[in-house]
Amino acid sequence: MAAIKPKINVDYMGSATVVSFTDEKILEEKDISELQESIMSLIETDAGKMKLILDFGNVRFLSSAVLGLLIRISKRVHEREGRLKLCKINPKIYDIFKITRLTNTFDIYSDVESAAEDMS
Repeated sequence: MAAIKPKINVDYMGSATVVSFTDEKILEEKDISELQESIMSLIETDAGKMKLILDFGNVRFLSSAVLGLLIRISKRVHEREGRLKLCKINPKIYDIFKITRLTNTFDIYSDVESAAEDMS
């Protein structure tokens, strides 16, 4: 059986790049590694100061390894003087962000539009 890569959609809203996770579950280490590869290459190909929005609207479950991935993405975006926003995080997942105090690290919005507005 062939492995199916975790799917992301990439859209643009104004000057922001919006990455939407299409999988409901992000649990496997292999999937997280492939997500990292996809998102990091997207960051590297952006010539300017990237404005990146990660849309978690479809995600219901994620492993703690995803939190580490988000921190690595954030570090890389900031090294390139870009900005990162997260949005549409499931309430149960948001609780994990609160417990781990990642709500202090990340700008989290209820929807893509609010995140994009704050990029300007």
